[in-house]
Amino acid sequence: MSNKLFGTDGVRGVANTYPMTAEFAFKLAKILSSVVCLTHKKVAIGKDTRLSGDMIEAALCAGFTSCGISVISLGVVPTPLVTLKTPSLGIDMALMITASHNPYSDNGIKLINADGDKFPDDFYKKIEQLIEENNFLISQTSSIGTISVNTDIVEQYIEDMRNIAPNYKALQGLRVVLDCANGAYSYILPQTFKDLGAGVIAINNQPNGININEKCGSQHTEQLAQTVIDTHAHFGVAVDGDGDRIILVDDKGNVVDGDQLLCFLALYLRKHNALSNNTVISTEWSNLGLGQYLTSQGFLYFKSKVGERYVIDLMREKSAVLGGEVVGHIVLSHYAKTGDALATAIIIALAYLEDKKMLSEIFPIFTPFPCIIENIRFSNAQYMADSVEHDDVKQALFDGKKQLGEISTLIARKSGTEPVIKLRVEGQNAETVSQVALQLKQLILQYQK
Repeated sequence: MSNKLFGTDGVRGVANTYPMTAEFAFKLAKILSSVVCLTHKKVAIGKDTRLSGDMIEAALCAGFTSCGISVISLGVVPTPLVTLKTPSLGIDMALMITASHNPYSDNGIKLINADGDKFPDDFYKKIEQLIEENNFLISQTSSIGTISVNTDIVEQYIEDMRNIAPNYKALQGLRVVLDCANGAYSYILPQTFKDLGAGVIAINNQPNGININEKCGSQHTEQLAQTVIDTHAHFGVAVDGDGDRIILVDDKGNVVDGDQLLCFLALYLRKHNALSNNTVISTEWSNLGLGQYLTSQGFLYFKSKVGERYVIDLMREKSAVLGGEVVGHIVLSHYAKTGDALATAIIIALAYLEDKKMLSEIFPIFTPFPCIIENIRFSNAQYMADSVEHDDVKQALFDGKKQLGEISTLIARKSGTEPVIKLRVEGQNAETVSQVALQLKQLILQYQK
């Protein structure tokens, strides 16, 4: 049975509506106090630029401190900063308040363990059960935690990122457009590139609490593409609100997705003998053309379930240092614990300057298979989950796979963060792909409520 509240990336929803309420955050903090905060009696909390972040942080702080757990407030920071720096903070866990690429009206809470990693599924099941039972596992205590602010961590992270480059002027001669999504990278991303000598055109770097991801960032690259063309930049980088996704735009304004980036990075790292075990990890959501290209070039290639956490788990299993998802989560474990848009952007910039080719001459590296992706939205998670359990839908999925042939992908996936069925239809014949996608979409829509 799947979790009701926690998906692959924490809990998420509409701000001030259950579960993203102050009451829920308070209760969650009290439960985490008794389940996780047993050694240092201390946690850290970061947040993106959403208006509701202060409310949720205040409720979490109240819950933790009332149980004798002290809080280090990190302020507005990207998720990859939190995951990278958590092991050095002497804390039991960290929390990141963000809804990632979602609009400002949503928010969420990502839970990060003391090592900077995400918790496993079994942990979330336990937390959900305790929430349902209203079981805090803790008696009243006279101990009260304190709240402190870490004012140095942003500059420490920028220093870590600058050290990826061989020197502080390694990006001289580069002209780049950076779309900060009015999110957590609004200061850090352009500042780091400037520190490394790049010419920077920063856009969407004036957050006001409600403009995060609004027609900008990794989900909306139209403005970025036009700015690259208008300013004659070498390329553009778009991130999402909490900075764990990156999408590239080449010099002609063409979007380069995560699959193409994985190819580019794999070739660059192997060239520099920095690709452990010659291995690349992606997910079952990646285009079949990615695996076909990588294996033809002598790479070892493996696919995980959808979700950055599963990518990282498989990377560890295969001792790989490069993994990612087509949506732009790129994990470079030499430099980051999770997807880190800034670390990835710096490596891309270094590779570009070394290659001396325009990105429009490099991409696409492989030819994608014909593929159609449909996001079918429901009014709530239960209707969404039930829709693909009907016998006629199951039969249509089975028949559709037969129509597409052996070299194909057919997935009707329940989103872990929103009430959406993500339908992916991919095969060798574009007409068959289109036909199967239309039939399945129409069938699933019958159960939309």
